[in-house]
Amino acid sequence: MDFVFTEEQQMIRDTAESFLAEVSTSEAVRKAMAKDSGYDEALWQQICAEMYWQAIHVPEEFGGMGLGFVELVAMMEQMGRYLLCAPFYSTVCLGVNTLLLAASDEQKSEYLSAICEGSLTATLAYCGKRGGRGADAITATYVADGDGYVLSGDSSFVVDGMTAGLILVAARAEGSSGEEGVSLFAVPADSAGLARSNLPLLDQTRKMANLTFEKVKVNAANLLGQAGEVWPVLDKALDLATIALAAEQMGGSQQLLDSTVEYTKERVQFNRPIASFQSIKHKAADMMLRVEAARSAVYYAACVADEVLQNGPLAGELREAASIAKAYCSDAYFKNAGEALQMHGGVGFTWEYDVHLYFKRAKGSEHMLGNAAYHRERVASVILD
Repeated sequence: MDFVFTEEQQMIRDTAESFLAEVSTSEAVRKAMAKDSGYDEALWQQICAEMYWQAIHVPEEFGGMGLGFVELVAMMEQMGRYLLCAPFYSTVCLGVNTLLLAASDEQKSEYLSAICEGSLTATLAYCGKRGGRGADAITATYVADGDGYVLSGDSSFVVDGMTAGLILVAARAEGSSGEEGVSLFAVPADSAGLARSNLPLLDQTRKMANLTFEKVKVNAANLLGQAGEVWPVLDKALDLATIALAAEQMGGSQQLLDSTVEYTKERVQFNRPIASFQSIKHKAADMMLRVEAARSAVYYAACVADEVLQNGPLAGELREAASIAKAYCSDAYFKNAGEALQMHGGVGFTWEYDVHLYFKRAKGSEHMLGNAAYHRERVASVILD
């Protein structure tokens, strides 16, 4: 595998960095946090219309740019650096990836084209109120009803669940357990019987919702894949989303390093910048080591993801690469956030500085799609298999 960016990939990364540095400032992030939607709708439309990021790895036949997962990860790294508040992760990393793997060509044409036009946002709802990453986390149920299905139960921790126009719902057949009986449904957000409510979270930069399905009727045309047999596909989609999340974590770790080093160069104590103190240098060096190791894990996983999306199989390799990246990046992000707080001293805990925003994002991201301990155990199981 070639880990050197092509000229086009470097341009995409640089463009994302310069654009987000301008539009996702500290002030913009704080304004978005205060909104019920969690993002600025005008900025999202600008991203869709001018940058066309939502179509980054959608095939050209469905209106997309037809690029790869490495390009997506390069943008996610920058979004993590600047804490972008937008329905990008939910729509592209959860919604689009699931549609690419599970939907029929007709469904892809309908949903992916609308996403590329910027008229539709999407998300994935798969776990119940207790959370979790595995198949056992799915608690919503369905029953066949004539020429369609009826959904009941709850899905929780749904990223941008309050605002998404299309919700891809994982539900299991009544009486099933584990990986058996799992199906995926494309549910319009305005479906009768669907209730949505925002969840109170530590991380205010990413909104999540609880969805309640009260006998929600879904047409047979909205079933993605084969009824009761979709878990292997959903598992793969979650691995792709995990890699994208790890890239975001890595970007946040990088930004914490950069901003903290800048602060220590300016902060004077005992008539000298604290960056000159040996203990501060050691902490900064450790932060940089974590970032660089995280970057290697993320881009290796992105290359594996590209192979899977283009050529299929490699489920074991994808699972291993995704879990390695997520386990390491979760630890690295939170550890760097803690070190940044320490190196900023008392002001690191204040609302005026952005360190606390990254600290909360690090903790929230750590538990999304499985924490580090879960993924280390998953890697061990892959090796043993």
